[in-house]
Amino acid sequence: MRWRETCCITVAIVLGASASAARAQSPYGIGRPATAAEIAGWNIDVGRDGRNLPAGRGTVSQGREVFAQQCAACHGDKGEGGLGDRLVGGQGTIGTPKPIRTVGSYWPYATTLFDYIRRAMPQNAPQSLSNDDVYAVSAYILSLNGLIGTDATLDAKSLASIRMPNRDKFVGDARPDVKH
Repeated sequence: MRWRETCCITVAIVLGASASAARAQSPYGIGRPATAAEIAGWNIDVGRDGRNLPAGRGTVSQGREVFAQQCAACHGDKGEGGLGDRLVGGQGTIGTPKPIRTVGSYWPYATTLFDYIRRAMPQNAPQSLSNDDVYAVSAYILSLNGLIGTDATLDAKSLASIRMPNRDKFVGDARPDVKH
């Protein structure tokens, strides 16, 4: 019994010392501050006005190729849906009893499309597409929805200037503590 008590006390002292050392490094006693490089790797959000869009460009035809390779298995050959959400069509249905929410009918900003693809797609390898590929896939999806021409090229400036059909149908947040 004496040996067991000694071991328990020793373990408690070691754990206590480890916790004290960790507490000295952070206020919660765990982890470490993120480095500037680590933060920069995750700080990729794009504002609705195009703020923080990266350099790059992509055409509808390039997007068709990337979509066929990376997206069609889930979203269908022309964005009609499958395992993944439908991306195309639905214009004019939002105010009906059975709205079809797609990029072309529901999303208020084209920059949100870029941001979402860049962060989360393809689902099996998020953030694996180059900026040029993301611009191209965005161009292809917007073209399928009739929002840009089939010969269009997107970059930060042209993407931010696209006015989506449902843009003015969303209600703003009137709370005084929310910045717009």
